[in-house]
Amino acid sequence: MADDAGFNVTLIRFIRAPRERVFDAFVTAPLASRWMCPRGMSVPQAAFDARAGGRFRITMQARDGSKRVAGGTYREFERPKRLAYGWRWDGRPGMDIETTIAIDFIERAAGTEIRMTHAGFPDAAMRDLHEEGWGSSLNQLTDLLDERGQAATVALFGDPRSSYTRTARMGLAEKGIRYTLQPLAPHSPELVALNPFGRIPAFRDGRVTLFETSAILRYVDEAFAGPSLVPGTVRDRAHCEQWVSAINAYVDGPMIRRYVLPYVFPKGEGGRPDRAIIDAAVKEIAELLAILDAAYGGRDFLVGRVLSMADLFLAPILWYVEQFPEGRALLAKHSNVMRAQGVIRARPSFRETAPPAG
Repeated sequence: MADDAGFNVTLIRFIRAPRERVFDAFVTAPLASRWMCPRGMSVPQAAFDARAGGRFRITMQARDGSKRVAGGTYREFERPKRLAYGWRWDGRPGMDIETTIAIDFIERAAGTEIRMTHAGFPDAAMRDLHEEGWGSSLNQLTDLLDERGQAATVALFGDPRSSYTRTARMGLAEKGIRYTLQPLAPHSPELVALNPFGRIPAFRDGRVTLFETSAILRYVDEAFAGPSLVPGTVRDRAHCEQWVSAINAYVDGPMIRRYVLPYVFPKGEGGRPDRAIIDAAVKEIAELLAILDAAYGGRDFLVGRVLSMADLFLAPILWYVEQFPEGRALLAKHSNVMRAQGVIRARPSFRETAPPAG
């Protein structure tokens, strides 16, 4: 919560962990080095002289190797109830002023409530940067101390039968991220509160809320450790984006909207599937599979030699297509596509996210 008048930030966070443990996470290097930085960064160095009048210093490192160093002096040190200290960034022009942080650790029945105020910013822009940074850092503190781990802050919202929800779930699984899946139907009031367009899935990481599967996976890829979901070279990253865009624009419509869904939700005469829509889609699917078969060639993945976001978008779609007779027959004619799908279907991320029967 930002205070416009004083350019201060107040953050309140409940953590399911004993108060002593939460307090120690702020003042001991082994614990602080595991959370005291925004997602996507790490703490290679941390030093704490944990006492009133003692100093601390913490180094945060981005994935590109750049570093940010902050430090200060403890003004109040009342374990495990309260901390107050100065905070100053080293060598960051425009930000190398001292601000102040005060934290109360309040014991609750099931854990600890943190009330943190960071004060003294000269303007709203600097305040907002720190509010975002501390919010992300406190997500990592929750990951560390809550027995649920990342699932305490990371949630995915959507119908597990949706191919896009499955794509997001596969990405989370490939990254090794624990999360909470909250089933929500498209356009439900709860879903619209997260995505004004009413589409699934939506995503939340603490106070960060996102919609659109591609945006969710890009955030997940940059914010969390684990195997990258995008290729390493500029060319391959562009090709990955190319295929993600093509799958969304050209593949999903014929394969899911105009082929799978008319079978699942038949709207033809007498409650039967509308053959005119399905037959037209089958012709499009045949053309699309020929394009995909040529794109795979002798590779098992759409881009390069490792799995990428492009594969995560395509696999759930093709799995659904294969559940119906024409789709199954068409896929059988495209050996490159079927070989590649066999590879991705053997991965735990695919097996563990299978939609519920029926």
